[in-house]
Order: sequence, then structure tokens, then C-alpha cells
Amino acid sequence: MVSIEQAKQMAKGLRASLAARDKTLTPAAALETVAHQLGYKDWNTASAMLPGGDATDAITFEKTIPRLRMFDEAKAREFYLDFLGFSVEFEHRFEAGMPLYLGISRGDLNLHLSEHHGDASPGATIFVPVRNIERLRDELQARRYGYGRPDIVQQGWGRVLEVYDPFGNRIRFCQS
Repeated sequence: MVSIEQAKQMAKGLRASLAARDKTLTPAAALETVAHQLGYKDWNTASAMLPGGDATDAITFEKTIPRLRMFDEAKAREFYLDFLGFSVEFEHRFEAGMPLYLGISRGDLNLHLSEHHGDASPGATIFVPVRNIERLRDELQARRYGYGRPDIVQQGWGRVLEVYDPFGNRIRFCQS
């Protein structure tokens, strides 16, 4: 990505190139032209969005990782790993016999599961946008999980495939 300083250098280069052909362009017009070439509406927008501009000081949010409460490691592994197809990213215990904190993922979806009292309340609901919801449904139904056969429900705003973990947490996989 072009930085704000590089964009300014591009504008100077444009003015120098035109001057060599006896054409003049004001500094402001050169900046506007470079902004348009970079796909921005105008120089003010470009200077706010380019690295080194005002946007670099803006508050940004990174990827969210929901934390869900669990009470039984074996049931959590059966549900999240065997049924939903997640993989373990990490496991943490302060020492043997202490509660488990488990990081799991499937594709770009990351979840943290915790046995620690106070980390999360059971009965949470998370909303997960998904593509190819039919394939997910077919995959889950083929696994023959003994505690659920989720199916797609059409809502006014999209399709939902809802699953409940053994601890009362609900995951709503949704496709618009």
C-alpha cells in the first residue's frame, strides 16, 4: 500500500514531469490527481486513509474471539472437536488438576473455552456469519451426533443453523 509520503512524492513527480513539457499544475491539483489515481474521492480522503495519515491514529478493532464457559472437558471435546470439526490451537492449565482454558479454531473462526469460574456465563449466544450453510448442515448431520441434528431455519434476514453445546451455549451460524 502506498503511504501518504509516497503519494506526496508521486504528486511532486507528476508536477516535475509536466513542467518538463512546459505544463503547469498547482500542488493541490497534483495531490487531487494522485488521490484519484489511487482510487480515492479526493486528497482529503486519501490523506485520512493512507498509512501515515490521520487514520493511523484512529481506533481500530482486531478480530474478536468469543469465550464460552464449559464444565466438562470430555463433553467439550466431543462437541467442539468431534462434532463441529474444530482443532485445538492451545491448552492451558496453571497446574495439574486446575481448570482448563482451551483455544480452538476452524478456518477463521476462533473460540476460547474455559472451565474457570467467572470467565464466562453459561447460556451465551454467539452469531457466526458463514458461507455455504447447506454444506455445514450436511456435514454436521452426517456426523450423527447423539445430542442434536441441526437444520437450517429461514428467517426474514437470512438462514440460520443453530447448535447448542452441552453447557447451554448457543452458536448461530448465519448466511444472509
